Amino acid sequence: ATGMNDRATWRAPQLGPARTIDLGGGRRISAHATGDGPPIVFVHGALVNANLWRKVIPRLHGFTRVALDLPLGSHTIPMPKDADFSSAALADLIADALDKLDLSGATIVANDTGGGLTQILAARRPDSVGAFVLTSCDAFENFPPPFFNRVLAPARIPGAIPIAFGGLRLRPLRRLPIAYGWLTNEPIEREAEDSYVLPVLTSGAIRRDTRRFLNGFDRAELLDAAAKLAGWDKPALIAWSRNDRFFPAEHAERLAALIPTARLEWVENARTFSPEDRPDRLAELIGDFAGDRARSAVG
Repeated sequence: ATGMNDRATWRAPQLGPARTIDLGGGRRISAHATGDGPPIVFVHGALVNANLWRKVIPRLHGFTRVALDLPLGSHTIPMPKDADFSSAALADLIADALDKLDLSGATIVANDTGGGLTQILAARRPDSVGAFVLTSCDAFENFPPPFFNRVLAPARIPGAIPIAFGGLRLRPLRRLPIAYGWLTNEPIEREAEDSYVLPVLTSGAIRRDTRRFLNGFDRAELLDAAAKLAGWDKPALIAWSRNDRFFPAEHAERLAALIPTARLEWVENARTFSPEDRPDRLAELIGDFAGDRARSAVG
């Protein structure tokens, strides 16, 4: 089991050292930081962790890059037994982490479920967010995508996660559409993929968190956030994957039309996990966006 635990807790050295952040009420998360300069904070989605950003972070220079490890199923620090896993509470968790790290007002870059949570965060606690970049992510009523709802339905039942996820111990099964197969063009490297699937298979407490998180999606909360973002006056970038199987291009266009400041950029030859498929393109877009922001702040 030690070997599996090591593989569950592996984080790419490019992310920088980990530190545990105490957010009060027994809530603790891990965050990685590297570099210095204006801060960019990276927010992953369901059933992945900070490793999602391991190829983007080393391509960005002149910024403090912080990757959060959120309790979305591939984390290693369990939440308290009575923790609130509603969408609003998870958005607040991100805001609390930003406060604790003295990063309120940072540029937030988000993917997948993390993008839905970032919209809720920007609507609920706008002072926490200086600007945001939404890569392919949950939006409007697509929270979570219907396909995920069906696939993950068994995982919502106490005791069913080992059955729902058990096949993921076998590497070939991870390439199936029901696992990570439709999220990237190429298979994810072994170390990162192990860190995504093993926490839920090796820890009862992480399974409990995952079940509660999967039961916590609140579509009304995300729709309400979208309505509020019609008044957003800070910078925003939509950097959407052109070949996404889960997050329709039309949602990128709707978000760009809705958010007054938003610019829309397409990431070609990428599926949902553009940080895996096109880290070069994503780093370029993020670097230009955050760099412009830093220069205009100085001016």
